[in-house]
Amino acid sequence: MGIDIRYAWAGLALLAAACTPVPPPPAGIATPVAAAACRTPSVTIAFDFPGAPPHACAITGERAFELLVAPEHAPPINPSPWYAFRYDARGGAPVSVTLRYIESGHRYAPKLSTGNAWRDLPVTVSRDGKSAQLALPPGDGLVAAQELVTPGDAATALANWSKVSGATIFPIGLSHDHQAIGAIRLGRPDAPRLVILLGRQHPPEVTGAIAMEAFVDALAERADTLGDVQVLVVPMLNPDGTARGHWRANRGAVDLNRDWGEFTQPETRAVKTWLDALPAGVRPVLMIDFHSTGRNLFYVQGDEASPAQQRFLAQWLGGKENTFANYPFTIEPRNANPGSGTAKNWFHATYAIPSYTYEVADTADRAATREAARALAQSMLGVLASAPE
Repeated sequence: MGIDIRYAWAGLALLAAACTPVPPPPAGIATPVAAAACRTPSVTIAFDFPGAPPHACAITGERAFELLVAPEHAPPINPSPWYAFRYDARGGAPVSVTLRYIESGHRYAPKLSTGNAWRDLPVTVSRDGKSAQLALPPGDGLVAAQELVTPGDAATALANWSKVSGATIFPIGLSHDHQAIGAIRLGRPDAPRLVILLGRQHPPEVTGAIAMEAFVDALAERADTLGDVQVLVVPMLNPDGTARGHWRANRGAVDLNRDWGEFTQPETRAVKTWLDALPAGVRPVLMIDFHSTGRNLFYVQGDEASPAQQRFLAQWLGGKENTFANYPFTIEPRNANPGSGTAKNWFHATYAIPSYTYEVADTADRAATREAARALAQSMLGVLASAPE
């Protein structure tokens, strides 16, 4: 009953906030997706851009606000409490914003952008982790749990890969909100060996998206040398959840990385339909799914791995755990979610191929993440080339 009351309060607060007049967002912010805001004579807090959930907002002073950071659906849900907002503050005094978490505690250190770059923002977290206080400098900017990497950014990455490689971008399907799920195929369409790269099943997992972009950058630059390998890249499988600032789910309130096998959602079904239509002679040989968590690691097959899969793992990742400066990682040969419909489990069971979850730490050094991802992409191609069909 307590949880229901809190969610009811959040809904009422959102309804009240939606009636507040909102000044237009500054130049450079993408098309608004919401209109709710908190506003005093000198400060506006708004949630009108992709990636910003419509937080319930309380005004506690002329330059003081509280935001409720609540999940998109009732528990159980993974504790990935996402928040994002913009502010516009006239005058010279700092703006106080308190984040109050429901069904979770503080996880993501806040980041501030007042232009084209993101920087860490100091934060004071309560002893129980249920709230966090920010002091925002006067002026205007974007605040988010991680850097914003939106569906628009994924579209830009696809355009860059297409320009470098000459490959064509195509929609692999549509989301619940009828957003195109963009994809690109590097290499020859008739190349017999297919590598599948998936990204952003979970909206807050930005460091995984950073790694994936660098990984594919390296592949796109070598697209004309892939030989008998082709690569399907789907960088933004959950555009609705990402645009809406969800913690975990898509618009259908489903964790997409638990839907492989059931395929109840249009996003996972789109990939399955594309795979089912592969021409004779083309088959998957590797799947990598990019995510974020508390530390850098790869979830790989354990005892269920065949000798060939074990050799691939040893040749690609084995012994590299401490190779990359500022990017150590571990290799965990186990099923992290037994019995669940993860992409890792489904691809391995369906195609008997190495299927890995590439997990990047929330706090990973961004430059090191990119450098390691590029090197790992290049070494992956080397291993595949050394073991031709």
